[in-house]
Amino acid sequence: MNKIVEKFLRYVAVETTSNPDCDSQPSSEKELVLSKMLVDELKSMGIADAELDKDGYVMATIPSNTDKDVPVIGFIAHVDTAPDAPGADIKPQFVENYDGGDICINKEKNMYLRVSEFPEMAQYKGDTIITTDGTTLLGADDKAGVAEIMCAAEYIMQHPEFKHGTIKIGFTPDEEIGRGVDAFNEKKFGAQFAYTMDGGMVGELEYENFNAAAAKIHIQGRNIHPGYAKGKMLNATQIGMELASLLPAFQRPEYTCDYEGFFHLTSFSGTVEEADIQIIIRDHSMELFKAKKDLLTEAVGYINKKFGNVATMELKDQYYNMRSQVEPHFQVVEKALKAIEMAGVTPKVQPIRGGTDGAMLSFRGLPCPNIFAGGHNFHGKYEYVPVGSMEKAFKVILNIISLYAE
Repeated sequence: MNKIVEKFLRYVAVETTSNPDCDSQPSSEKELVLSKMLVDELKSMGIADAELDKDGYVMATIPSNTDKDVPVIGFIAHVDTAPDAPGADIKPQFVENYDGGDICINKEKNMYLRVSEFPEMAQYKGDTIITTDGTTLLGADDKAGVAEIMCAAEYIMQHPEFKHGTIKIGFTPDEEIGRGVDAFNEKKFGAQFAYTMDGGMVGELEYENFNAAAAKIHIQGRNIHPGYAKGKMLNATQIGMELASLLPAFQRPEYTCDYEGFFHLTSFSGTVEEADIQIIIRDHSMELFKAKKDLLTEAVGYINKKFGNVATMELKDQYYNMRSQVEPHFQVVEKALKAIEMAGVTPKVQPIRGGTDGAMLSFRGLPCPNIFAGGHNFHGKYEYVPVGSMEKAFKVILNIISLYAE
């Protein structure tokens, strides 16, 4: 079996769903199971300093084998999977020599990956596609990235003739819940530049991302017997629905693309007595990002004025657009562009419609663009990854290392 596929299957077999409702570091003990596996595997390759620290971060070093003065570069991926879909008991399915048509992933549930809905599938004709069985996510986000970095490390250790500078390897927990590098020690990591292997389709290269914020809103209602409720009841669920309706309908994720930001209502639960709403805000433009936060604040204020201080909101920034931090070190982007071309792939430079660990690391002095890992339809049951894309990403890692060592 292909080494990348073998590693990928081993990693996705471990449940690593992060938990946004837990404040521990990391948020789930399950993540540590895979992290410990990775440390053992790195040590078995001969990487002696591989370790898992108390906060759940795996770090390892491949020492330089050249006399040249080569920058120390790092490669980073995250071990957790998103809590948006089940991440346990994953049963990957293989479509070999894909014919370019629709793929049935679960006949019983009548679930198909349809080219009409996911037109990018057609470009993988002839490749091997790994899909879910329609009951869980797949975990290509970001265990494809983990497998690619691990394969690159293994290759380097087995080929002493491959010239390279000092290489740093990092695996993080809790990226999917926005806490991936909260306790990451970039000084200990020791890289001058780094790359996250956490992008999507083959060829993607990203060095700008959303500015992001998250809001938790609690609405305290007043439950009165409905037969005697006139002028007395405050229905928290109805008030929450009215609050959500105050936000621009066409600034939701399903209506936006490219550089367009959005408001996304991610959770709504409640009764007449009380309701809780979670909303995330995203925009590439800092000016528009601030305007969106102001609009949500005004909407909550309107609700409180109308119904009498029933709503409280906790609004926190999560991360910022890394472009301003990467552009002064644009050689990290140029090296990646050339490495992608060397792998026989046309680069697709685009903004991330999301965030990565690299965004926060860039603001902490470690410029860190994001490179494709190969997967599609992340965070859901329609996730898939072409094997050829993972192989290309593996080659890109080696190409980047070679370019720095020249």
